[in-house]
Amino acid sequence: MAALLALSRLIANQLAPLTLLGAVAAYLHPPLFLVFRESFLWFFAATMFALGVVLEPRELRATLREPGRIGLGVLTQYTVMPLLGLAAALLMPLPDAVALGFIIVACAPGAMASNVIVYLAGGAVAYSVSLTTVATLLSPLLTPALVKWLGGVFLPIPFWPMMQTILWTVLLPLLAGLALRRLLGARLGVARELAPAIAALAIVVICSYAVAANQGRIAAMGPLVMLTVIAVNGLGYAAGWWLARRYGFDRRHRLTLAIEIGMQNAGLGVALALRHFTPETALPGALFAVWCILTAAGASAFLRRRAAVMPTVA
Repeated sequence: MAALLALSRLIANQLAPLTLLGAVAAYLHPPLFLVFRESFLWFFAATMFALGVVLEPRELRATLREPGRIGLGVLTQYTVMPLLGLAAALLMPLPDAVALGFIIVACAPGAMASNVIVYLAGGAVAYSVSLTTVATLLSPLLTPALVKWLGGVFLPIPFWPMMQTILWTVLLPLLAGLALRRLLGARLGVARELAPAIAALAIVVICSYAVAANQGRIAAMGPLVMLTVIAVNGLGYAAGWWLARRYGFDRRHRLTLAIEIGMQNAGLGVALALRHFTPETALPGALFAVWCILTAAGASAFLRRRAAVMPTVA
């Protein structure tokens, strides 16, 4: 059991390189991941189930005593990124399906991986978890509504089917994970150790499948899409930090909001794109997932080193 737990921690802590490795492998040999064509939604459901298992009700209750701060964070999440996604779709010379992909990933809630990144970077973890949870609970309504409103310019949007997909793959697995906490009793600690690794592996499979399904398109237009992904991700971080300063947040909460805004639940965006549109629509989400995890993991490593050096310098 000790070896299994050690392996689980290793997988969870290496999400960024594993995601990159999976994407590269999928690009070089697509059949390796195309076998998941019929099951990718189950993998996403697994990530939300894992999030339900690791959520700590005590931390959430403490943070929910500040509803104003959470409200500002969720409002920022569902305005800044959708507007950035729309700007990218309108300003860049992209095919309609790819442009819609940027809107879909921008209208998703914050990524569950952001909670880990916030912890590693020294941010406000309970606030991060609260934002992720509230935004995720609202996503069955807000994500398809925003996609229909902003993305209807490019392609017809199936609002109700998208909403049903989110209910089945986001809300129900999340609630199931929360319910399982009550049944596990003394074994909850082991489940909490294993859950992040399960979620990490599921994210790797989802993103790798999207890369495999878009190999030819990446070769043809990858640089332009990647440049747009980098711009949207960077502007999301910057907008989150700047707005948090305007809100009067302290440094830990500014850092947290910046990470929450810049990191989208691209796995959900990919799942929705693959389920309801063409594989081409999933391309922005797949590249965004890889890139935002790499940038956030790199930034957290830098901040950890800086925090370790500062006392010595002082």
